[in-house]
Amino acid sequence: MRFDPSISVSEHENVYPPSEDSQLLIESLDVREGERILEIGCGSGIVSIHCASNGADMTCVDINPDAVELTKANFESNGLKADIRQSDLYSNVEGGFDTIVFNLPYLPENDEGMLAKAWSGGDDGMGPLPELLEKGKDHLLPGGRIVVVVSSLMDQDRLSSLLSKYEVRELGSLHMFFETLRILEIRAVS
Repeated sequence: MRFDPSISVSEHENVYPPSEDSQLLIESLDVREGERILEIGCGSGIVSIHCASNGADMTCVDINPDAVELTKANFESNGLKADIRQSDLYSNVEGGFDTIVFNLPYLPENDEGMLAKAWSGGDDGMGPLPELLEKGKDHLLPGGRIVVVVSSLMDQDRLSSLLSKYEVRELGSLHMFFETLRILEIRAVS
């Protein structure tokens, strides 16, 4: 999918703004018409809006109520529709999806506060990734996938150990001066 600079999104001081990782995620995703996609941690909605504009049937969730309201406003201003609700991972999610997308909080930090939940992944940077994968199987349709952003700053041994149980494919990467971001497509081993 191509990043579309004509898609306009407003920002909010309490919501993670679209950044390099958002654009990398958008450009790494391939979206089919009618694909059922769940975005966890939708933030401003920039990734979900791109998916919806490419024909996906979107469900967008975020733990941050300001992000939920911002995503609703950004979908409306772009003339698109989605099921948008507040949820901590899958706590308020029903149904099955072809793809689950999450720009994870991947930095090895323990910052506090609602906004910090967007980047603070704990001591090892893994954040909610183990729970995302474990509970994801209950929300994926047959052949479904989970697509996440990971960072070279995460505990790489722990990440490799966690991912060893799955089929993993790299969809894209971005080298920055202090880290490398990768987009991983994760599927259950068949």
